[in-house]
Amino acid sequence: MALPRPASPRALIADLRAFLASRGQHRFIAAGLAVLIPGIIFTLFFLDGRNYRPPERTIYVKMWSAERTDAEIKADQKKAQAEKEARAKEKQRQYRKIADMLGIDVE
Repeated sequence: MALPRPASPRALIADLRAFLASRGQHRFIAAGLAVLIPGIIFTLFFLDGRNYRPPERTIYVKMWSAERTDAEIKADQKKAQAEKEARAKEKQRQYRKIADMLGIDVE
């Protein structure tokens, strides 16, 4: 199967002119919007993501001695659990206060 012979640049330009001349002017608006809208979206994504670095976080690690006894470990766990429950009760109290203000039944 033989390939078609390559077209000359003159034929390409003549073909392009004939195509552009045979269509209505509305295609220029549609072509412009077809290029403009994705271009705007791409630009906004690019500008939004530029120079974005998550904020630095400091993580504190509590160190314990290796010679702690099991009783000390359990006492620390009970203390931490009591603090957690106190925070939960305070949060529940705050939500109940809001529910009372809004007239919501919480039973």
